[in-house]
Amino acid sequence: MKQIPIGISNRHIHLCQEDVERLFGKGYELTPLKKLSQPGQFAAQEVVTIVGRRGSIEKVRVLGPVRTRTQVEISKTDSFKIGVQAPVQESGDLTEAGSVFVIGPKGVIEAKQSVIIAKRHIHMHPDDAEKLGVKDQQVVSIKTVGDRPTIFGETVVRVKNNFRLECHLDTDEANAAGLKPNDYVELIKEC
Repeated sequence: MKQIPIGISNRHIHLCQEDVERLFGKGYELTPLKKLSQPGQFAAQEVVTIVGRRGSIEKVRVLGPVRTRTQVEISKTDSFKIGVQAPVQESGDLTEAGSVFVIGPKGVIEAKQSVIIAKRHIHMHPDDAEKLGVKDQQVVSIKTVGDRPTIFGETVVRVKNNFRLECHLDTDEANAAGLKPNDYVELIKEC
């Protein structure tokens, strides 16, 4: 079985340029802080506060580059904390997504239909997909390794030429399985 490195995805926000300017000022551009594992992606220096019906979370990291639509990704635990109904969906699918207010240093936006809990997924290059015998959008199961082995079903395979092999789990999933950065999962079966 091929070992697939994991990336633990903490809460974060992707902004469209219009919302970047509303939150940080006219003509503002995101400032890269560090590169992320997927080529071209970065954690920005900028952070915001997200506010739901029951509470808020400060210092939510902005990820770049800018997107065509603002998207907030949180965990189930976060959704309970701030009182937001957030569906488990693939990144980019904002059907029935929740809404929050987002506070930046220069303004506030209402991010309507923008909040999701990202469905766990595996990024891979076409060469990796061929070696593993899977295809884009295929749903598979994965097994974690360590003190708390766990099997996660409903894991979406995402294949693109610019992807680097990595399984993305959110903090709730990683904590439940006792995972930490640089751990790995194994593809165990097709669903």
